[in-house]
Amino acid sequence: MSDAMARIEPLQAPFEPAVGAQLERMMVTREFAPIALFRLMVKHLPMAQASWHLGAYGLGKELTLCEREREILIDRTCVRLGCEYEWGVHVAYFAPRVGLTGEQVSSLTHGGSADACWASTRERLVIDLVDSLTATGDVPDLLWARLAESFSEPELLDLLVLTGWYHAICFVARAARLQGERGCPTFACVVAPA
Repeated sequence: MSDAMARIEPLQAPFEPAVGAQLERMMVTREFAPIALFRLMVKHLPMAQASWHLGAYGLGKELTLCEREREILIDRTCVRLGCEYEWGVHVAYFAPRVGLTGEQVSSLTHGGSADACWASTRERLVIDLVDSLTATGDVPDLLWARLAESFSEPELLDLLVLTGWYHAICFVARAARLQGERGCPTFACVVAPA
């Protein structure tokens, strides 16, 4: 991310009660103060409230994908769209929790699905799907056939919608020029796979 100033400054505490309540709902954990993305979104409270439902579904237990596949999809989407802010948040907080190794984070950031660190067909397909959607906005028939062999229709729908949701998140974070959260990695600090 550039060193440019934020185009829309995230709200700062103290928060009005309705804003504070929405921020509490949006945070996955109370371990940290609300992140800048959420403090930005609550500047338009009705939008933040409406979008929270889709975001909560994508990070929730009803999503048909396992948490690891979800994080592979999110990290790769953020990389492909150049959104270091959201990628950094997910790599710092979720990657260790879902067992992504340093080599796999490196591959998601600078490599591809053919890298040796990916043993799972499903994980390789998630990477290929994200690459296709972010490059063309579509999925070629051959890739779709491979996906349909490994994923159920509800899983395929979740893959498509989750990629689209994080596409939107990347638009917001990049265009608003959000700066990285303290302690989160940057693309440059991740070494490219050998």
